[in-house]
Amino acid sequence: MMISNVKICDINGERFANVRVENGLIAEIIEIKENSQTTLCLIPSLIDLNVRVKDDVLNSKRIEELSCSAAKGGVKELVLNPESTPAIDDEIVLEFVQNSIIAKEGAQIHSSFNTIKASDATLSNIAILLKKGAVAPFMSTTTHNNLAIKIAEYVKMYDVTLFCRAEDRSLSNMGVMTEGEVSSRLGLAGIPAIGELLHVSRLIELARYYGIKVLFKSIANPRSIEMITKAKKEGVDVKCEVSIHHLLHSDELCENFNTSAKIYPPLATTEDMRLMQEALKNGEIDILTTLHQPSSPVNKEVAFFDASYGCESIEEALALYYTKLVKSNLLNMKDFVRLCVKNPAKAIGKQRGTIEIGSKDFVLFNTEKSLHVSNNQSLYNGEELFGVIENIDEI
Repeated sequence: MMISNVKICDINGERFANVRVENGLIAEIIEIKENSQTTLCLIPSLIDLNVRVKDDVLNSKRIEELSCSAAKGGVKELVLNPESTPAIDDEIVLEFVQNSIIAKEGAQIHSSFNTIKASDATLSNIAILLKKGAVAPFMSTTTHNNLAIKIAEYVKMYDVTLFCRAEDRSLSNMGVMTEGEVSSRLGLAGIPAIGELLHVSRLIELARYYGIKVLFKSIANPRSIEMITKAKKEGVDVKCEVSIHHLLHSDELCENFNTSAKIYPPLATTEDMRLMQEALKNGEIDILTTLHQPSSPVNKEVAFFDASYGCESIEEALALYYTKLVKSNLLNMKDFVRLCVKNPAKAIGKQRGTIEIGSKDFVLFNTEKSLHVSNNQSLYNGEELFGVIENIDEI
């Protein structure tokens, strides 16, 4: 099948072409002159490294649901957050995830794993889990130093990236949103931003000392991004992941006790949100995530304090990124592919980001077509988003 007059967007930039697709692979690319009238874009399919199943309950049905939802949003590969029930911290649960039935057109699901067992707080069998196919070890910065050092030694030995969430549970366990003017006005317990900052600093030094690769997961404070950027300039191999929600929304969305805005890490202040947008434009953010964490209504449609953390966003991922970041000129398409394809792939030991002969992981979407979000658990409920994925067989 020949797709005529399409704009190819990848890490090499933009070009216009007629593209022939056979058996799901790109068989031929015939470059043509630039055509500003085309509305079709062809990009590498997205990768999301920070996704959870519904209610964090791990079973085959919910894994398959997640796979299908991700594919609808142009996400063809994703990495499960291992903090589920049961937790992904041994080879039995890992094998269950790997063997779960995935729909033919669904996203490929990878898994990270907890480096500390949920059952007894001892070290997981990191070597076995990596050999069995887990893509990355995951660690909370609340891990005691003696165990964190052992984890760092394994990470260095196997040359993998350590997924790390910077948090201080002694500060966060009592709070439900960012500490500040809004939390005070609502009478809700706040989580001080200093908790993330202290632990980012600590893990940077661990990465520096052991020479390991660290990806800080879902950073929510611009000062953390500053520290990570400074460490990168000093030769420390640290990277920064930020959710699209923290770039677009502030804690003001929690007004009227809006539980759909209760996410973790919590939405930051308006000023911090603007500073993170500047960091994005300055190239200081390495990876984007939808931070997809769906919940059953019984866990979300309750009092704010009791509501589960999380929101739904992966089914509209591509349209959301395109509308809010590219169409609004916060990012160009090349940087979008870098943040949502190339860098996430590199973090799990893969090479992705180009459209070329033989490519099979790609998405065709129409920049002028729109969709209407109708989901009470989405921060974008009721909005119109542009960038609808096209079925190649129907072009």
